[in-house]
Amino acid sequence: MRREILNKIEDFLSEKINNSKAAGGGCINDAQILTTDKGNKYFVKFNLLSDKDIFLKEANGLIELKKPGVIRIPDVISVDNNYLLLEMIEPGNKGKNFWEDFGRNFAKLHKYFGQSHGFFEDNYIGSTPQLNIPNEKEKYDWLEFYFNKRLLFQFKLAEKNGYADSLLKSAFIKLEKNIYKILGNELYPPSLLHGDLWGGNFITDKNGNACLIDPAVYYGSREADLAMTKLFGGFDPVFYKAYNEVFPFDDGYLFRENIYKLYHILNHLNLFGSGYFGQALNLMKYYF
Repeated sequence: MRREILNKIEDFLSEKINNSKAAGGGCINDAQILTTDKGNKYFVKFNLLSDKDIFLKEANGLIELKKPGVIRIPDVISVDNNYLLLEMIEPGNKGKNFWEDFGRNFAKLHKYFGQSHGFFEDNYIGSTPQLNIPNEKEKYDWLEFYFNKRLLFQFKLAEKNGYADSLLKSAFIKLEKNIYKILGNELYPPSLLHGDLWGGNFITDKNGNACLIDPAVYYGSREADLAMTKLFGGFDPVFYKAYNEVFPFDDGYLFRENIYKLYHILNHLNLFGSGYFGQALNLMKYYF
């Protein structure tokens, strides 16, 4: 870790960093656990080459997720373009009722509603820009917001990146023609969403409770969040049962699941390449 970042952190904290050790990070940024001369521990994510505002946007997402006060979110301590300094959450084992409590609390998070779909700023899904600022129609029309700001954006990016061949283009055109049959014209309430919740984006604290990390926050249909939890193996069935008891699923939500998975698979196609092409194509073909 570069000395200049450590100096910034030390100046902000008014503490000297005595020790740093590598922590599990993602595929984009590095992470370390810092210990200071006062015995305090902090978690820091950093990217020495970043000239983007990814950490600033992540910090705003974490702050937003704390507002309902229903599930633990690490405190943001300091942030700039090259690092994000967070509260160090000491890890622990899942408690006896971990999945039940997690499901219930996640449902309560989704009961925290915004005034409209989207967010006050664009942010990122991984390292891909995520468009959140809606036009007037998209503010209150979830179908318009989701198709334009999620699916169409990713598809155009796939075209730009050279992944959208004639098969994918044909499938996407058919999907667009069927989008109203898939999502309908219901007014889905804008729930507060984590935006990228899978097994790697929550941790367990020393009390055995779930804590959310690495968000891509916006307000939208809760079904988008729920679909993402099932994308890479899914959560324990108890999670979904407990969630449903607090905030019952809408009719037909399982039918709509693949349309929400598609956004993330298209993003993975754009980030990681053609290995995700077949999955993206199959998710589209599910609807025709």
